[in-house]
Amino acid sequence: MPPRVRPREVAPALKNGTPAAPVARLAANQLRRMRRIVDTAVDLAEQGGFEAVRLRDVAERSDVALGTLYKYFRSKEDILLFALNEEVDRHENALVTRPETGGTPCQRTVDFFRRSTRALARRPQLARAMVRAMASGETDTVMKLASLQLRIARLVTATLRGEAPDLEAPLDQPSGTPTEQAIAQILMNVWFSSLVGWAAGLHPERTVTEHVRTAADLVVS
Repeated sequence: MPPRVRPREVAPALKNGTPAAPVARLAANQLRRMRRIVDTAVDLAEQGGFEAVRLRDVAERSDVALGTLYKYFRSKEDILLFALNEEVDRHENALVTRPETGGTPCQRTVDFFRRSTRALARRPQLARAMVRAMASGETDTVMKLASLQLRIARLVTATLRGEAPDLEAPLDQPSGTPTEQAIAQILMNVWFSSLVGWAAGLHPERTVTEHVRTAADLVVS
């Protein structure tokens, strides 16, 4: 019988773009089971948004017992943030392969957030579900959300500098100068706030980038 893996061990945010050690230790059949759970939750969110991701339905459609699902994830917010971390994986790999080097720091940063917003908005129901998961305030997702913020901040500071992000550096090691870190935090706050507005239907996708551009014009020299 495979070892019991508690949700708190499997679901923490990914570190440095690679699975956390407990995830890496899972057997192949456990990884496949986990993959089915995440993919099923994503499919349900794409079809019906946050409310459509019911853990009982996720378990049934991914062909696992509900108790088995809880061995990996504590909540639907936990699953959705795991899927969002995988989206960040793709952004990291893209910036390592093709770092933003053209234009001014302001132009590069605005373009980074524009592309990030567009990538999310391609699947609007899923994106809105992920935004709700980020804003849920669930204590069990705090570690994953904190890691997610650190990873995005690392990408923003690398974009400000016009270089590839250092994915080998520990996440708790500050990336960039104190000024660059402050700029990254401000722009991330503006972006997330505007994403919440978009998810709530207050404004269209393009407004998210416009808000970031306004903020960048003010804080990026």
